[in-house]
Order: sequence, then structure tokens, then C-alpha cells
Amino acid sequence: METSSASLVGVDVFFVLLGAILVFAMHAGFAFLEVGTVRHKNQVNALVKILVDFAVSTTMYFFIGYTIAYGVNFFSDAQSLSGGGEGFDNQGLSLVKFFFLATFAAAIPAIISGGIAERARFWPQIAATALIVGLAYPILEGVVWNGNYGIQDWMKATFGHPFRDFAGSIVVHAFGGWIALSAVWALGARQDHYNAKGKVVAIPPSSLPWLALGSWLLCIGWFGFNVMTAGSVKDISGLVAINSLMAMVGGILTSLIVGRNDPGCIHNGALAGLVAVCAGSDIMHPIGSFVVGGVAGALFVYLFQKCHNDWKLDDVLGVWALHGMCGLWGGIAAGIFGLKALGGLGDVSFGAQLMGSLGGAAFGGIAGLLIYGELKRLVGIRLTPEEETMGADLAIHKISSTPEHDITR
Repeated sequence: METSSASLVGVDVFFVLLGAILVFAMHAGFAFLEVGTVRHKNQVNALVKILVDFAVSTTMYFFIGYTIAYGVNFFSDAQSLSGGGEGFDNQGLSLVKFFFLATFAAAIPAIISGGIAERARFWPQIAATALIVGLAYPILEGVVWNGNYGIQDWMKATFGHPFRDFAGSIVVHAFGGWIALSAVWALGARQDHYNAKGKVVAIPPSSLPWLALGSWLLCIGWFGFNVMTAGSVKDISGLVAINSLMAMVGGILTSLIVGRNDPGCIHNGALAGLVAVCAGSDIMHPIGSFVVGGVAGALFVYLFQKCHNDWKLDDVLGVWALHGMCGLWGGIAAGIFGLKALGGLGDVSFGAQLMGSLGGAAFGGIAGLLIYGELKRLVGIRLTPEEETMGADLAIHKISSTPEHDITR
């Protein structure tokens, strides 16, 4: 009997570890999506930022953030950590759950990175990452996924159900996207994105193949992001997988139409659908997920264009539109398409979804204003005009994406 129980725990360890690896691989997707979108002179910086942000995020989450969110720390001997000490499951199951959740936490600065590309200073952004993942993100995570501060209990008492965010439309995506909006506003536009009359000067992607690769990597990893959120084999649901799939293709199709065949819109449209479906992927009907993803794809294209053309917000990769607004839509949509009347499984309230979604997005925006506003005031967050003209690769890392060309030219 003990052998059978140990085997089941071992299967769960492998299951969650596989999910963590898939979400970790998504960070390569974030990196290459940015590499393909920014100019050649900023490609090295994009790759370095994502990797260093991951390291800083994991460190801060390990020592501070996870304790804030779940009340558990790792200041015990290895036997306790891996063998069922207080707060820890046998065979290191709790440890791989930390790994899985750490990849979620690290997605926040990876999201922000795309919005502030090509003009942000390196070390202030690393400081922002530490503050966001070590302090701000765990507060929201703990509220939604661990019931901290009694807010979920209040939601249930008020609306009949707590706020539901199965895989992070709000906790990860909307939160990160609204922080990014604050950071973009604090930084200002790239120096050559608008002319003297305020008209947009188009800056085309440097490499559509790299951009497409980034999108594909994210799409593939997303099935670990959503499906493995179950946390154990006995709780896994094929409904989450098919809902993720249908939302993704819905986002692709509407972005194809609204974006008029633009490849950047199409590849981001797939991600828009996946962002939106996270919150309700465990309760919606596949047709509902298709609709939710389709709305998200169109929403991304419309808002991305409005930001750059009308509102003069130079969000390079459109992360506010993609994560901030599509995530917000997904959190609210779970309270619509998750209802039994629309084919969902129920156990959700529109009121709780609306309030929880707006609250999570607002918290992200406020956290972003505070963190980036203070960093801007204290140390500065933007490259000098000369450094921006040179490009972040040479200005920060002293090497370009084609070092051999640097030597021979």
C-alpha cells in the first residue's frame, strides 16, 4: 500500500515537473518574440533581459515572494524540504510545485520587457523585477490562490462564489500587462517612433521568423501553463486542453481578419486567445472558449493600433493590449461563458469575476506607477539619447548580435 502511495506521489512529481519545464520553455518564447520585434541593435539586450529577469525572479520568489503568498519558507534542512516536513509533501512534490509557480512569477517581468524594449536601462529594470516578483506579485497571488487577507471569503459571501482565475488571466497576465502600461508611460516613446508633428514613424520587426518562433514556443508551452495548473494527475482535465486549443485558434482567426493578414497580428492573436482563456479554461465549453479567444484576438489588434497611432503609447510588443486587456477580458469572460446557461460547468459568479478582474488589473497599474515612478525619480530608468541611438546591445552589453561583423566592418 505504501509503495502504491509513493508511486502516485512520484507520478504527481513528474507531472508538475513537466509542467514547470514547459512553462520555463515559454521564457524562450518571450525572448524570441521580443528579438524578432525589436531592431537588430537591441536583440542581444532582449535575450539577456529575459534570462537575467528569470534568475532574479526565481531568487526573489524563493527567499521572499513564496513566503508572502503561501506562508512557507525554505529555511529547513533538505530532508524536511523533500521528505514531508511541515508544509512540504513527500518526494519533493512541494518543491516542484514551487518551481512551477516560480515560472509563473518570472513571466511578469518577461511580459513587461516587451513593452519597454529598446530604451530602458538595464539595472533599474532588474531592480523593478526584484520588487515586482519579491513583493507586489505575491500579494495578489496569495489573495487569489491562497485565500490570504479574507478577500476571497468576502467575495464568496457577497457573490456566492469566490473569484476564479484557474491559470492566471488576471494574476499573471492582466497584472503584468497593467504594470507594463505604467512602465511604458513612465519611460515615454522611443526617440524616433514619432516625427515632429506627432505622426507615427513605422519601425518594422527585425525578423518575422524569430517573432514567429517566439509565438510558437509560447503556444506550445501554454498547454503546460494551463493544463498542469491542476497540480496532480488525478485533477487533470482534458477540458482545459481543448479549451486552450479552441481559444488559441479563435484568436488566430479574428486577428487574421481584423489585422488584414498582418503576420505580427496573427502570431500575437494566438497568444491573445491563450491569455484570455486562462481564467476559465477549467469550466467553459469549448465553443465558449472559441468565442472568448476570438474576441481577444480582435481586441489585441484594435488596442495595439490605438496605442501607437492615437494614444502615442509606445508599447513595443503591445503587451498592455495582449496581456493587460486580453487578460482582463478573460477574467470577466469566465463569469459569462463559465455559467451553465452558456454551456459551462458553473460554480462561478459574474459579479465576483468582474470585481476580481478589475481589482487585479488596478493593483498592477498602481504597483507599476509606484515602482517605476520611484525608480525614475531616484536613479532614472531610460537610456541616454546617445545610448538609445547606439542601441542597447552595444550601450549595455558591449557586443551586438553579429560580433564577427563588428570586427570586420
